[in-house]
Amino acid sequence: MQNINMKVIDLPKELQGSYFCCLEDWSDEMKEAGDLKEKWYENYIKKGLRVKIALDDKGVQAGMIQYLPIEESFADGKDLYFILCIWVHGYDEGQGNFQDKGYGMALLKAAEEDAKERGAKGMAAWGLSIPAFMRASWFKKHGYVKADKNSVQVLLWKPFLENATPPRWVRQKKKPKTVVGKVKVTSFHNGWCPGQNLVHERAKKAVLEFGDKILFEAIDTSKREAFIEWGITDALYIDNKNVRTGPPPSLEKIKKKIEKKVKKIK
Repeated sequence: MQNINMKVIDLPKELQGSYFCCLEDWSDEMKEAGDLKEKWYENYIKKGLRVKIALDDKGVQAGMIQYLPIEESFADGKDLYFILCIWVHGYDEGQGNFQDKGYGMALLKAAEEDAKERGAKGMAAWGLSIPAFMRASWFKKHGYVKADKNSVQVLLWKPFLENATPPRWVRQKKKPKTVVGKVKVTSFHNGWCPGQNLVHERAKKAVLEFGDKILFEAIDTSKREAFIEWGITDALYIDNKNVRTGPPPSLEKIKKKIEKKVKKIK
C-alpha cells in the first residue's frame, strides 16, 4: 500500500540533525555515535553527496536516501551514482513504522531521476544476499542486476545509457599486523553510517581500562588515500581478527573480546 500524499524532498537544514542519526533522534544509543556523521556530511556534500527525505502527509520524516558519485564511494566505477543507503523508519518508537508503504520505492525513484538529471550513466547500490538491512533482492525487484559480489555483499547497478560501464568492488588489500607484547585494536571509520560510528566510539572507550597493554589505532577512511590503501571502509580489528560489527556490538562485548586477548599476553 502506498501513501499517495507522501513527498520526497532534498534534505532541508532543519532536518539535518535527524538525518545525522538515521531519523532515530529519539534513540539514546544513536547519541553514542558522536559527531562523525556530521563531519562526514560537511566534507562529502562538497564532493557531490545527495540526500533526500521522504515525508508523510503530516510532514513527518519517514525515510531517507543518500547517494554520491561512485568515484567518491567504496566501489570502483565511473559516471555513476552510488547509493550508500536507503532507510525507511521501521520502529514503533519515535515517529513510528513507515515500512511497506511505498516510501522506499519513492525515494529510489527520486534519486534515480536526480542522478539522470546530473548526467549519470547509471545508478549503483550495495545489498546483502542475506535477509537483513539493504537486501539485494529488493533492488533486483526494481530493475537492478548484479555487477559484482564479495561474500554476502552484492554490488548492483541499473544502467541508464548503453555505454555505461558496470562497477566493481574495491577489495580489501591488507589487514592490521599484530604487535609483540600488546593487543592491537584497529578501528576503521568512514563516517557515513551512524551504526558503524557507534562501533568506533565504543571501541575508543573499551580500550581505556586496559592501559598500556593496548595499542589503539584509528584509521579515517573518509580520506580517499586511506581507503584505497586498505580497501576497507568501516571495520574493527582486535589484533588481526575482524570483529563482526553488524549489528553494532555493545561496549561490554567489545571489552570482553579485548580482555580475552589481553589475558594471553606473555
